Amino acid sequence: MPTSDLINDAALFVAAGLALALATIWLRRDLRKRTVRMAMVMLVGLGGLVLLAGFGAGVPDGPIGHGLRELALVMVAIGVARIAVTFAFQAALRRVAPPQILAEVLMALALIVFALLRMTVVGVNLAGVVTTSAVVTAVLAFSLQETLGNLWGGISLQLDNTCRIGDWIRVDNVMGQVIGIRWRYVSIATNNGETVIIPNGLLSKSRVMVVARRGDERIPWRRDVEFTVSYETQPARVIAEVDAALTRAEIPHVARNPPPDVLCTNFGESAFHYVVRYWLTNLAEDFWTDSQVRLHVAATLARQGMEIPYPHRVLIRGRTKDPGHSHEIPAREATLARLELFLPLTDAERSALAADLFDCPYVADDVIARQGERADSLFILARGRVAVFDDSRSGTGVRDRLAVLEAPACFGEMGLLTGQARSATVVAENEVLCYRLDKAGFDAILKARPELVEVVSLVVATRQAANDAKLQTLSAEARARQAVGRTADLVRRMKGFFAIS
Repeated sequence: MPTSDLINDAALFVAAGLALALATIWLRRDLRKRTVRMAMVMLVGLGGLVLLAGFGAGVPDGPIGHGLRELALVMVAIGVARIAVTFAFQAALRRVAPPQILAEVLMALALIVFALLRMTVVGVNLAGVVTTSAVVTAVLAFSLQETLGNLWGGISLQLDNTCRIGDWIRVDNVMGQVIGIRWRYVSIATNNGETVIIPNGLLSKSRVMVVARRGDERIPWRRDVEFTVSYETQPARVIAEVDAALTRAEIPHVARNPPPDVLCTNFGESAFHYVVRYWLTNLAEDFWTDSQVRLHVAATLARQGMEIPYPHRVLIRGRTKDPGHSHEIPAREATLARLELFLPLTDAERSALAADLFDCPYVADDVIARQGERADSLFILARGRVAVFDDSRSGTGVRDRLAVLEAPACFGEMGLLTGQARSATVVAENEVLCYRLDKAGFDAILKARPELVEVVSLVVATRQAANDAKLQTLSAEARARQAVGRTADLVRRMKGFFAIS
């Protein structure tokens, strides 16, 4: 049965364990449940010793009694050791971030030392055990050499910081995020929803590529997206347009710094070969982000009339491309007829204007217009939805959302009519088709009918007054006075911009 000295020693260890448990909970709230469970194991072990000392007279003082006593002591030892290791590695030294595998090794060593001490106390001849078990030890060491190799591999991997939990690594043809490093293996979660288990021994002998980390600093991961453009377009223009579009776009998971860049990589059979190099911030969204970059590249090429060609080895027989897009004119005329700004025009004038429009497709997160940019064009929203933002607090990271426009609508009219810089930033919220009307297309109509200047100015001034009313809740009379004043000023500016006397 347990002696009073043994119970006192166990109580001292339990008290020390409880003190460390309280300190661990105070430093790491997230470890509370685990620490409380180990504290309960300690207390149960100590309670078992007390019960054996007080009520164990009926228990034979033989193997059963000794077994119950040692079981209670083992519970105390496990609880104290686990709490001490948790406090040291996950609370006190959490900023240092020591390898977790060391905690497991120290835990095992502590229990081995405890077992040896208890064997000595109960009278086991350790020298005889070691001598008679030499052959058994050799056999076990030989049979467990792979396991021991995995253990040493895990220790070495963590000691030299080859990889850490949270790192993205590639081993042979497997790439994923490290989610666990145990004494026997490293577990990697791939983007395909798989968890790959790699033995530490194999990992320490293989070539490991740590992705998106430079030294101790985690950085974005560079990705390459290839595309081709026909030989009809000069590479310098392709590079400039695609680079500018990607710099303006606000694509999720694409780093702003370093910015994307575009390179001409090869001369193919039917086209120049290009590659977009961008830096990915969220490696779990690699293929999705590649797809978004391709969408933006395709939309940019379509806006600029740059062709992604068919292979010239294939004979394509189809309808001849209509350089004037005459089949699109009726749809453009129908859109113009639904917009208040173009109602003063005759059918013939709208038809002429529709022929001068340029198709500008955009995808989600494309920046169509940037606040403060110089402009001499108007955008007609034919399909999709855009959001209008005020970036006047630029540099603060705050952007005010002013409005959402649904097709059909138009924006940027002040750039077309007066050359005024963009007063807001417009961003595509989904797949968008815009028609761009440049100054040259509107110039001929205004010079043919100068009286349209005052009519169009009144429409624009009335729209602006209505927009101000939403922000300032002006009365109808105040809006009318404001519209009249703005109309006169707008007429003067339009005549100066279009050189109409």
